[in-house]
Amino acid sequence: MESFALSFASMLLALAVVIGLAWVVLRVLRDRMQPRAASGAAGDDALRFVRALPVGAKERVVLVEHRGERWMLGVTAGGISTIAHWPQSAASSDAQGAARSVEPPRS
Repeated sequence: MESFALSFASMLLALAVVIGLAWVVLRVLRDRMQPRAASGAAGDDALRFVRALPVGAKERVVLVEHRGERWMLGVTAGGISTIAHWPQSAASSDAQGAARSVEPPRS
């Protein structure tokens, strides 16, 4: 009967080790997958969604901001294309609340 108790105890110990290891790995993965706070250099690389306008069943015009610049993108089932790009100075002045229509810059 002692061999059964010893075997059972070693099985429970192994199970506890596996559960503990899984908990640690999941905790580390969760911390790595969460977006970082927008502070310092890490916040400059963040892609920020501003707004979207549906123009069809699967088509949208999306406004996003990256490193202080704004991008207007056309999103379809077949891909993503750039419609307009505003440099950092125009994007920051527009972000301060100017509710006006801005013509896209000509390239």
